[in-house]
Parts: sequence; C-alpha cells; structure tokens
Amino acid sequence: MTTLGDKTLHNNNVGPIIRSGDMVEAVIETAEIDNPGKEIRVADKGAYVRIEANDELILTHKTLEEQLGRPFNMQELEINLASFAGQIMADEDQVRFYFEKSL
Repeated sequence: MTTLGDKTLHNNNVGPIIRSGDMVEAVIETAEIDNPGKEIRVADKGAYVRIEANDELILTHKTLEEQLGRPFNMQELEINLASFAGQIMADEDQVRFYFEKSL
C-alpha cells in the first residue's frame, strides 16, 4: 500500500508554501507567468497555500511587483513563506525552488 507520506517523499515537487493573505494570488500568477509550459499546482489548505511544480519553480522580482501592483522587496516573500518544498536559492532578482537530483 502507498501512503500519502510515501507519495510526498518520492516526488520532485518544489515550490513555496505561502501563508494565506494578500500575497497568495500574486505568487500564483507569478508562478504561472515565470514558468511557461509548466504545470503549476495549487492546494489551498486554509492557513496556507501550497504552490508547486515538478523539478524547478522560479519567481522573479519583476513579475511579483507587476502582479502586486506596487513596489516589492523580495524579503516580503520570505516573511510570508510558511515553508517550501525542495531546495531554495534566492537573490534580489528571483527565488528559485529546485532539486539538485531527481528522484
């Protein structure tokens, strides 16, 4: 029998887990814009929203600012991250969620 834990541990899903609030929709839209051709999956869990894709998901500062309609500091994203899946690399231009090795 395969359990939910097995499925979670044996996949290549990466991405942010955002606290519910005003940033959620902007992050979802940014994920779709900045990752063309990728299937972006969204799971609303009430207190947080899981946004994921296989292998790699990128969120750029420019697109986040456009989607929010206001100036945006990348540290705001970090403050709103409840957690994330995969590895993370961040700078002032983008946040990249990825796996170094695929399962």
